[in-house]
Amino acid sequence: MNTPKADLPAARALDWFMDKSLVLGYTKIGPMVRRHWWPPDPAPDALVGEHVLVTGGSGGLGLAAARGMARLGATVHLTGRDEKRLSQAQERLERDVPGALVEPVVADISNLAETREFARAFAARIPRLRALVHNAGVMPPERVTTDEGHELALATHVLGPQVLTYELADILAGGRVVVVTSGGAYGQRLDADDPEYTRAERSGTYSGVTAYARTKRMQLVLTGQWAADLAGRGVVAHAMHPGWADTPGVTDGLPRFAKVMAPLLRDDEGGADTAVWLAATDEPIGNGGFWNDRRRRATHYAPIGVESAAEVHRFWAFVCGATGTADTVATS
Repeated sequence: MNTPKADLPAARALDWFMDKSLVLGYTKIGPMVRRHWWPPDPAPDALVGEHVLVTGGSGGLGLAAARGMARLGATVHLTGRDEKRLSQAQERLERDVPGALVEPVVADISNLAETREFARAFAARIPRLRALVHNAGVMPPERVTTDEGHELALATHVLGPQVLTYELADILAGGRVVVVTSGGAYGQRLDADDPEYTRAERSGTYSGVTAYARTKRMQLVLTGQWAADLAGRGVVAHAMHPGWADTPGVTDGLPRFAKVMAPLLRDDEGGADTAVWLAATDEPIGNGGFWNDRRRRATHYAPIGVESAAEVHRFWAFVCGATGTADTVATS
């Protein structure tokens, strides 16, 4: 039996070095090199007859992921907060992918009640969902709370996705959940004792970049909990990070970084590739992984600051309590 290229010692060593160097692994250099050994593309008709739902699908990585799945034959449902931008996204998809089936739906994932209402209506008319891609994201410049009292980044990246995932779990049976997270999660520990980031408000030290990275760390933990808790219902959950892509989240949120790194930033398609692949591939992908460039990655850059089982339990209990979801409290 031939050894897959990705498992050859030289490829594994180079891949590991690129990943740890960040610049080589996270920029467009990553896929340029890794495509020489990464797993094959999904079949051209891999998603024909399937439905997929992409949150934050009106632009950037969400729109690129939707385009990739539409090309594989999926009926693509997009959510976003701006009706005009969603309509423009639909027009772009239908232009780029002739014959694409696209449905835009205005929904604010940070609003838990609205998300629950949307999900129940969606599940009532869509019998089966092949993939749910959590892409909606924010990087608020100051600490703001939603009408329901939750810090905005937490509500958008953690609580809203929790509600949506559990409300759609029945129609996701046999399908996949893909969380678009960030390598920025490596820079933060799980804060199970102050998930709402209230200490920063009291001390006047709130940072949108930190709030974003904190909740991206939470998403990694959340993905593991979903994988454990929903496996019995036939739902597979994975997280992925897109590397450094030329998206509004980078150019608007980190303008200096984006300016310096501009020549090396990935385009939207490069950033979204692994999300599309995870949703569509028939390769064995297991459950509960963290991926970049079609390969599982460590959930921590180094074996320090790793969350304890007790911290995970407290965090999961908070999420379940804040959203009124999940019948059990899984442990990793």
